[in-house]
Amino acid sequence: MMKSCSHFPALLLLLLLVAACCRVPPAESVTCSPYELLPCVGAIMYSVLPSDQCCSTLREQQPCLCQYIRDPTLGSYVNSPNSHRVADACRLPFPRC
Repeated sequence: MMKSCSHFPALLLLLLLVAACCRVPPAESVTCSPYELLPCVGAIMYSVLPSDQCCSTLREQQPCLCQYIRDPTLGSYVNSPNSHRVADACRLPFPRC
């Protein structure tokens, strides 16, 4: 004989409530603006250590880096050895575009 599944609807409702409450909020969209990288100019251009502000900005702009690399005006700066060094110093992976 099979057992009755009288608790199934309540269990399903509980699982749906938990899933709705524990849902990860959507990521905020990033505004891709190369001007946001200004705190990193000294580190990229003059090989100085990146500031905390630079690293923070770089983290925020990370989804935009491939767009900047493809830009004919910005690409050589963003994809330069110094930019790779700055990303390493900030402990960020450099994108593969």
